[in-house]
Amino acid sequence: MRALVIKTTGKHYLVHTEGGSVLDCAIKGNLRLKDLRTTNPVAVGDYVTVQQQEDGTNWITEIQPRRNYIIRRATNLSKEAHILAANIDQALLLVTLQQPETNTTFIDRFLATAEAYRVPVILLFNKIDLLTEEQLGQLTSLSDIYQQMGYRTLALSLKSSGSLSESSLPALLAHKTTLLAGNSGVGKSTLLNALCGREVTRTGAISDAHHKGMHTTTFSEMYELNDARIIDIPGIKGFGAVDMSPHEISHYFRDIFEAGKHCRYGDCMHIDEPGCAVTQALERGDIAPSRYFSYLSLLEDSNESKYR
Repeated sequence: MRALVIKTTGKHYLVHTEGGSVLDCAIKGNLRLKDLRTTNPVAVGDYVTVQQQEDGTNWITEIQPRRNYIIRRATNLSKEAHILAANIDQALLLVTLQQPETNTTFIDRFLATAEAYRVPVILLFNKIDLLTEEQLGQLTSLSDIYQQMGYRTLALSLKSSGSLSESSLPALLAHKTTLLAGNSGVGKSTLLNALCGREVTRTGAISDAHHKGMHTTTFSEMYELNDARIIDIPGIKGFGAVDMSPHEISHYFRDIFEAGKHCRYGDCMHIDEPGCAVTQALERGDIAPSRYFSYLSLLEDSNESKYR
């Protein structure tokens, strides 16, 4: 029978069958040898074939072709990648400027990977109630950088009563399957509870010592709303890109790719080549230094343990 994977717990998977049942499944070992070399051969959002056995066990025997997926470098060095979710319409990346501070390199790495796998991204800046006037100005500048590249950005405080319902976010999520991502502590659980209208996952405090979030989501899970599906994944500390050759990386930075069309050489790496339109745009202020730094960091990212 055909089923949709709605939760992964390491070795077991919850699936929702077309008949409306929710089954606990395991996978056949040979699935681990197919397709990508990943830590998780089956991801939330996958459509799979399930066989029910006479002893009551259920086996996932086949992963049906994916419309798309999004991956990151795995923390397990024996593997290459970890699939975050499959068959998604968009990703919602939560970021915060305070408690904790989201690094722009993390944002840009996520955007580049989503671009590579053709997944649209909405940037949601949360906890704006914590920001000073100066920091609100920084938020405006940062939002402008991404808006100029065509990314949709929203800013709100999920702690404020009514802020979610007054925003355009519910309409942007309607009738779509959305991956919910971000560092630990940025408010993913708070957002999910608000969208569901009840507490479906617990929220965590911020570490006083390091001003960073502590994990509250342990496993990836899909939540069905009235008119939307949300895939919640554990908080990510960093984002290592996978399967990008050095000459491809600039293709996934919209601003750098656009400027690079005017470089003197078609194979320009945008570092120190003569006639490089990217470095010229950087000098003019047409490309943000943070974006160029993120681009260079991906070029230099040869250490698999970096940005886990």
